[in-house]
Amino acid sequence: MDPIDFVIVGSGWRAEFFLRVAAVMPDRFRCLGVTSRDAGKRAALEATWEVSAYATPEEMLNATDPLYAISAVSWDANPDVIKRLAGGGMPVLSETPPAPDVDGLIDLYASVKGAKVQVAEQYHLRPMPAARLATIRDGTLGEVSQAQVSAAHGYHGISMIRKCLGVMYEPASISACAFACPVVAGPGREGPPAAERIIESEQHIARFQWDGKLGVLDFDGEQYFSGIRNNRYLIRGTRGEIIDDTVAYLEDFKTPVSLTYARQTTGDEGSLDGNHLVDIRLGARQVYRNPYAPARLSEEEIAIATCLDAMAASVRNGTDFYPMTEACQDHYLVLMYQQALKSGKTVQTQRMPWDQL
Repeated sequence: MDPIDFVIVGSGWRAEFFLRVAAVMPDRFRCLGVTSRDAGKRAALEATWEVSAYATPEEMLNATDPLYAISAVSWDANPDVIKRLAGGGMPVLSETPPAPDVDGLIDLYASVKGAKVQVAEQYHLRPMPAARLATIRDGTLGEVSQAQVSAAHGYHGISMIRKCLGVMYEPASISACAFACPVVAGPGREGPPAAERIIESEQHIARFQWDGKLGVLDFDGEQYFSGIRNNRYLIRGTRGEIIDDTVAYLEDFKTPVSLTYARQTTGDEGSLDGNHLVDIRLGARQVYRNPYAPARLSEEEIAIATCLDAMAASVRNGTDFYPMTEACQDHYLVLMYQQALKSGKTVQTQRMPWDQL
């Protein structure tokens, strides 16, 4: 099978994730080009990644023939890039949130409605979240009515809550609060801290109520890279619950069972197969299989590779994996919880133009 050909508009930190995945699996993914307005940055991209770099998307698309384009630019620039690419008939995988505010979301949706646009929301495609979602889908927990997620900020966390609860565009009642507390600063995108430093880290707790379902988003700004601010999941259904990596459920009405997700990996002790994730099991059940084994990818890179494959399937057969409508809804819910946080009042969401129900 030929590799999936794509191009990238943008050259920042997130764009490099796509470049790394393509570099590790050149037989599966091939980046035909990347853009940067800075000549020095273009030279560095070509030298580092052995990829052609262009000054503008138009120049790049005139020189290449990709299956789709990835928009990996800033929030402010993203809507215009998506419109330009989609308006020219190019399928788009948008890496960043689609637009920064409600008016921008409505305008962008109206502009690209019917175009081939998906958003690279990778959190639900990471191996452990995917394993939890598989456990929900197979009925182990019964009907799920509560999801508390402390693993990602904003639209990332909200997308996980919606998927755990099976909620789409239904109106929600939202309340929120914030709490700031001191903590030793952890690593950042650039690596470990140079010295010990105490910072004020703000924690947001937002409560979303749909009809018979509760979602709680709880996130501290230090959580992403800190070794002392860990992620937490609580997902409850009629027949069981998931707490982080442990699943408790009823085999029958009087027989509770408790199991722990187990990652199967290679490369440890006497294994000579190289270091990679094989699958995730819950007891004897395989609840997640790594489709890219034995490639040496982080779990974030596995999720990004899954986005690249899913976008190709979307272009070829029209299947959605995280369409513009869901991306707009998740960021809309972020904006509404921020409104609740600022006002101190409960906010009721409304049906929006992208509502597909």
